[in-house]
Amino acid sequence: MIAIRTSRPADGERAVDIWRRAVDATHDFLSPRDRRAIDEMVCGFLPQAPLWLAVDAHDNPQAFMLIEAGHMQALFVDPACRGTGIGAALVRHGLALHPHMTTDVNEQNGQAVGFYEKMGFRAIGRSPVDDQGRPYPLIHLAYRG
Repeated sequence: MIAIRTSRPADGERAVDIWRRAVDATHDFLSPRDRRAIDEMVCGFLPQAPLWLAVDAHDNPQAFMLIEAGHMQALFVDPACRGTGIGAALVRHGLALHPHMTTDVNEQNGQAVGFYEKMGFRAIGRSPVDDQGRPYPLIHLAYRG
């Protein structure tokens, strides 16, 4: 069973670890320079961010989600837990709170694009660059059930 709870200050280091492991497993399109720059930015805000965590039976975080004003800013799953339904459980939790949730996904991350489509999200737009102006196109998605 997957339990979902809010993050606590002690979860910050684990959240960064999950982010790093997930990005290393799925974002091979990032240049090494951009990967380092994004890592620095993430380390500056993620430990204090109000996250939803999917935790195991021992309360160890396995995945996290960040939602701001109905927009899912982040969803990252530890690669060791991929395929277990943890990401889907977090998304369903987010949708229970925000039925019209939106998110953005890197166009180059085909697995993530497929995941969100399977969860009921549909493309509503596209940006040729990411939020920092880097050359990583984003697909803007909205939940359509």
